[in-house]
Amino acid sequence: MISILLATVDTSVESEQVQEFAIVQDSEDESRNQSGRRDGRVTSRSSRLVSSCCHSAVMTSPTSAGPPGGYQRFDDDTSAVAQDVSYGSSPKYGSMLSCHSSDGRVRMSSSRNMETPNEMSHRIGIGGYDADAVTENVAIARHSAVIDADMHWEMNYHEASIFLEEGRNNEKFDSHPRHPEDLPAYLLVHNSWYYGLDLLTSFVLLALAFVEEPAVPLFRLPVWTHGSIELLALIIIGIELALKLRWIGWGTILKHKRTMLKCITLAIMFVEAMTVLARQSSHFRVTRALRPIFLVDTKYCGGVRRFIRQILQTLPPILDMLGLLLFFISTYMVLGYYMFSEMNRNFVTLQDSFVSLFVLLTTANFPDVMMPSYSTNKWYAIYFVSYLCTMLYVMMNLMLAVVNETFTSAERDKFKKLLLHKRKACQHAFKLLVSKQNPDKMRFRQFEGLMRYYVPNKSTRDVILMFRYMNSSGSGALNVDEFVNVYDATTLQWELQYSSIPWYHAAWQPLQILCTAAHAAIIWPYFESIVCATIIGNAVAMLVRLIQPFDSLQESAHAFAACWDTLLFGGIFVSEALIKVLGLGTRRYLSSGWNLFDLGASISTLIAAFGLTIFPNAAFLVLFRPLRLLRLFKIKKRYRDVFGTLVILSPLMCSTAIVMLVLYYFFAIIGMELFAGYDMRNCCQNTTVEDFYKYSANGSTSLGYYYLNTFDNLMASGMTLFELTVVNNWFIVMNAYAFTVGLYTRAYFMTFYLVTMIVLTIVVSSFLEAFRFRIQYKRSTSKRDEEKMLHEEVELRWDELQSIVQDFQLLEQLRSTLVVGGTTTFIGSRPRTREVLQRRMYTHEIYEWLAEAEIEEKRSGSGPIGSFDEIGADDGAIASDHIVLNGGPLSQQNSSVTTSPM
Repeated sequence: MISILLATVDTSVESEQVQEFAIVQDSEDESRNQSGRRDGRVTSRSSRLVSSCCHSAVMTSPTSAGPPGGYQRFDDDTSAVAQDVSYGSSPKYGSMLSCHSSDGRVRMSSSRNMETPNEMSHRIGIGGYDADAVTENVAIARHSAVIDADMHWEMNYHEASIFLEEGRNNEKFDSHPRHPEDLPAYLLVHNSWYYGLDLLTSFVLLALAFVEEPAVPLFRLPVWTHGSIELLALIIIGIELALKLRWIGWGTILKHKRTMLKCITLAIMFVEAMTVLARQSSHFRVTRALRPIFLVDTKYCGGVRRFIRQILQTLPPILDMLGLLLFFISTYMVLGYYMFSEMNRNFVTLQDSFVSLFVLLTTANFPDVMMPSYSTNKWYAIYFVSYLCTMLYVMMNLMLAVVNETFTSAERDKFKKLLLHKRKACQHAFKLLVSKQNPDKMRFRQFEGLMRYYVPNKSTRDVILMFRYMNSSGSGALNVDEFVNVYDATTLQWELQYSSIPWYHAAWQPLQILCTAAHAAIIWPYFESIVCATIIGNAVAMLVRLIQPFDSLQESAHAFAACWDTLLFGGIFVSEALIKVLGLGTRRYLSSGWNLFDLGASISTLIAAFGLTIFPNAAFLVLFRPLRLLRLFKIKKRYRDVFGTLVILSPLMCSTAIVMLVLYYFFAIIGMELFAGYDMRNCCQNTTVEDFYKYSANGSTSLGYYYLNTFDNLMASGMTLFELTVVNNWFIVMNAYAFTVGLYTRAYFMTFYLVTMIVLTIVVSSFLEAFRFRIQYKRSTSKRDEEKMLHEEVELRWDELQSIVQDFQLLEQLRSTLVVGGTTTFIGSRPRTREVLQRRMYTHEIYEWLAEAEIEEKRSGSGPIGSFDEIGADDGAIASDHIVLNGGPLSQQNSSVTTSPM
């Protein structure tokens, strides 16, 4: 009935309603700008999107469901929406989350074919209907269309931010949500609160090993308690996988090896947890060793996953070298068996020969394994010397060289793939942020809408500066080649460029005088020399305290770390930090890593002095006073390179530490299942390790105490595994359990050694590659070039800004930070990360990679970026809907962005 009434409206009423529609739009835009841009929050916006998405999904008829792919074009022109509301097709979402409207939506005919109102009314029999009611219905319909159009853009902003996040996290695009009903589940799983819950659940699962049998009696919990906790944790993880399955589907999950492994592990562990609860007793559960899979799969362990992926990529050459090592060990095994089986008990059988030579590869049993043969004939030493020279000094170093070369190539390929993956993510996002009139240009409003979801903590000023930095052409709109720099732009921290105005220029007058004096002291050429001399004086004082005799260790420790000279030098160092804070400002002072280290070491020294005075037995507090001496190593360039490499390697070292802990957890669980409950005291009578396990109530022998190396709980297992990692006398622990439990257990210890050797070899290779990379970078980059690389300069002209932003409320907010009618210069600083250095070192390679990618895109037929068509999308399903944007076309301005060359 409403559609029939709307068809009776004449063209004069249409013109009035277009004006009413524009007024409603301005009111809506003003309220949205005040609420959305001032506080920068997107929570309510996200809730609106989810609700709208779900509502649209309900309204969609099954027969009208469109394809999962396809990008939607929207109009820039204000009049286009009025036209569309009157005559156009029903709008739909303009993203890959698009849902098609049902046929029951309001549609109107073109005015060119419309009959007069009286003729139409007479024909359909509504001649006496009130025209005011018709006018009100038209206004409501148009107002609703504006809200829908705005919601469509918000959907595009949100989906574009999802693409950028997938590119940043190196996630595959086949897990991208394709339908609007998938968005609530996707947003729930990709929520910071859910990330925290997932991480907490993973930690709870890992911590259960402390309370399950075998465990320390203090921590042990009943079976029903830890079984219920495990079941609850597995249910939470299962809910996450179910939500993923909602938008990914089984077909995609089967292609994701990590997700499939997680599903299989979850199913097995769920069945086992139910079995434990039903039986009220545990059983042989080596599957508990797979619990770290859930931790590695969390959002916060992306670096760990990348490091594990590099390990797997480096495995083929390692396995090749291990095969060669096995050949030489087997050859020497046969030779040693026939030469020494009658005179050396380490070679009595072929198995003993293999184990002895395997241990000899780690030098843990040398020269003990040689001495029986050496005592018979001195020439037998040639056998052992040749074996060690061949295996230890040639083959092992050759394996390190092969692994290093493979790791270097893998590191380069990883950077290339991540770069191209981010580029593809930017292309996907760009298609969602352009309009019908400008299919190759992204305006500021679209960019600002994207940033509200991608980096909601950025201020409006920072968003404008990022836009100007990326718009190197100065056209006032971003093309796709400029937009691919969005990842780099979001890392920049912007500050006003002050040539000579210090931070305290507007402070209280006495404070200005104090800060001016502090700044003069800092720039004094001899200031750093005085600081170094003070540090040397502190070192001399510590040396005097060390050689000074005392009656007890407590007195010596107090004199070393809590006497008057400690307080004196600690106070001087804190005063130095205060002077730098006053002269440089808090932000500039804390931006330096060395300043942070100096401040932390100085405060820790004073705290340790007071702590040692109160607790004389806390001898570990003497550690903090010598820390300040590290500042002296900064003087020499080689030490600076070492410290710089450590800073760059810090993320990798964290990932390596987590991988090692995961390995320890894995082998500790298996070790507890195999060896828990065995009493190792006096366990190895009449064996080669008998003396190491002798025990008596009055005390063990000097070789004893090895009986403490057990697998009775998680902490004891971890300590035993660390001793095996060091490989000093590790064969004693292996042989003790082999004689007590069974000879087959040697496979457990040998496997642990090989796995840790592989991981540590890759870690050494990563250190070598990082140090070599930094040295090459330093040689090819001057200090000036590095400063240009880490800083970008952007000039904002007020008149040009008005033509770009075209938002009165937004411009009013910027008046306090910009020069109205003039030019304001900002400096953007990016962190010195490994990725930034790689972009500098691989500049020429990046051009080649991008050229290859463009050729491959043309060859695969993906088409230009502005085609709005995703590969495999149904072009016929893409309609031409329209949306209202604030303002008219952007004026073409000359660029005022000055960027430093890479």
